[in-house]
Amino acid sequence: MDGLQTTTRLWTLCVSAMRAAVPAGRLLVSLVAATVWLAMPARADPFFFSTGTPDGLLGAFSQPASAVSLETETADDFILDETTSIAQATITGLIPSGTPLADISNVEVEVYHVFPKDSDDPSGNVPSRANSPADVEIDTATRDGSLGTLTFSTSLLDESFSILNSVADGINPAPDNVTLGEGPASGEVVQITITFTPPIVLPADHYFFRPEVQVADGDFLFLSAPKPIAAPGTPFTGDLQAWIRNSDLKPDWLRIGTDIIGGSPVQTFNMSLSLTGETVAQAATPTATPDPPSNNDGGGCSIGAVSSANRGTLWLLLVPAAVLWWTRRRRG
Repeated sequence: MDGLQTTTRLWTLCVSAMRAAVPAGRLLVSLVAATVWLAMPARADPFFFSTGTPDGLLGAFSQPASAVSLETETADDFILDETTSIAQATITGLIPSGTPLADISNVEVEVYHVFPKDSDDPSGNVPSRANSPADVEIDTATRDGSLGTLTFSTSLLDESFSILNSVADGINPAPDNVTLGEGPASGEVVQITITFTPPIVLPADHYFFRPEVQVADGDFLFLSAPKPIAAPGTPFTGDLQAWIRNSDLKPDWLRIGTDIIGGSPVQTFNMSLSLTGETVAQAATPTATPDPPSNNDGGGCSIGAVSSANRGTLWLLLVPAAVLWWTRRRRG
């Protein structure tokens, strides 16, 4: 049985059932409500991504500028297979021992495409830009607690935790980029749960996630997670290593493992983060108008447009309601 016959039979059964169960004066309303319900897009699927728990190998600055240090950004990658609304994130980091959680005063999040998107030609100041974050962030995805576009809460996971190496100040252009890191560090492990207001909506693509955490009279070291990703993380094909830069190096980035720590064999790193949200039904996703505009009024976007493949089915859903309306009108 083809789709047309199936839909027709379903509507016949539906109308018969409603005639028996619904008073005549309300039948048209019931048919229209059923039509709208059947035409709605499929329910969104949950989305979750995690790199796993801290592995104790590395901590890297990811914080705004202070009186004693430059702004420093650490970013790690994730992939979306379809348009996704990201509502929450968690990051895990190291702060100085004895630091009150209330001293974590702000969090900012940026999302980057993978180079060369949103970027100029390589400057030659770093060994490579292949698979790095882009020069500049995706503006529509930036969220900042100080601006009210995210809220955050903090929890103490471990009062005493040590890491084998750290990257804080030794972030230099080539050929002086290999500094081997700045050695072990210890402190308290905190997890920061971030809620985006509004959620971050991104189409399917490969991205980098960059948080910055402001700690009064202290530093925030973004902690590494296993690479390759292991349970309870969520592995994915194409996982890239973490990158870092400071305000002196912008717009370029350095690979934390390959370019800064070095060694043989080179050890690469992920950073400890998770993302939570849901996929976005295609019919509810804003679609950019082609250039030149293909719609008559030249509007900037169309939301919830019905594809040509579904128009025949939609008309078939509407026809029974129209016929019933016309029949009742003639009888009246």
